[in-house]
Amino acid sequence: MSEIPETQYYRQENFQVEGGTLPIAVTAYRTHGDPSNPCIVFPTCYGGRLDSQYYFVGEGKVLDTKKYFVVTFALFSNGESSSPSNTPAPHNGPYFPQISYADNIRAQHAVITKVLGISKSDFRWEDSRRNSTVRKEGVLVERYGKLIRKWGSFLEGPKAALVSARDYQFGHYLKNPEVGLRAFGRGGKYRSLEAFMRAEWESGFLNWDANDLLTLMHTWYSGDISKVNHQGDLESALKSIQVKGQSQPEDNEYEVSILPNSRFVVIDSVWGHVAGGGADKGDLAFMEEQITKFLEEEL
Repeated sequence: MSEIPETQYYRQENFQVEGGTLPIAVTAYRTHGDPSNPCIVFPTCYGGRLDSQYYFVGEGKVLDTKKYFVVTFALFSNGESSSPSNTPAPHNGPYFPQISYADNIRAQHAVITKVLGISKSDFRWEDSRRNSTVRKEGVLVERYGKLIRKWGSFLEGPKAALVSARDYQFGHYLKNPEVGLRAFGRGGKYRSLEAFMRAEWESGFLNWDANDLLTLMHTWYSGDISKVNHQGDLESALKSIQVKGQSQPEDNEYEVSILPNSRFVVIDSVWGHVAGGGADKGDLAFMEEQITKFLEEEL
């Protein structure tokens, strides 16, 4: 594996977000490869940090840093970009404003265009205010764009478990609420379900700040593109997206049937929601094959 580049930070003053204004909004990112190559933007997922993206990024991998200039971004509230856990008072902890995907998009777009000077990128953003893109004929490989209408009840469960825990203290905890985080995390490779839940889910969230997780959850929960400029009409919103795309999750089958330039591919896996996230070698190999083929066809 090639050397991991240093994390860089872009700061914007008086940055407007869904829940108010951040006096200083910090976007954490890393760049990989030669800037003269086609640029691919790869943001973190829920529960992801910059270090968690290297199952796809690197020499000889799907996002080959010898072929592409890959920019990885940390979402707001993941603990690396501006988050409840690292923002000074009076916007720290439970006072941190709510963040939308559109807020992340604007911040990432600023880095791409103003800092890196890139006018063409092989990832298309649907800017929720004006549908602006870096490049009109970009491509999008999607693994996360699930219908939020289906995920609302799922998200409410772990959220309720965390905020109701005795050590959460309405977000004003003095040390990370382990009881609440363990409850939040319960939401193959071990001998029992109990062993799996302890090792994979509970321990996976114990190194997260609770307020960071909750703010990220709001970003996920509110990520319904149909509510922006389409009056809740999901079909109209999807039809307006001209970008070419490939989507894997089962939840996206309906969406892809409406998207004019996308195709639907199913991962045959027992891992469910986390299939393709690097947890299983077979899933990862399938993803690599499909995405490599897609990028070679479109770029």
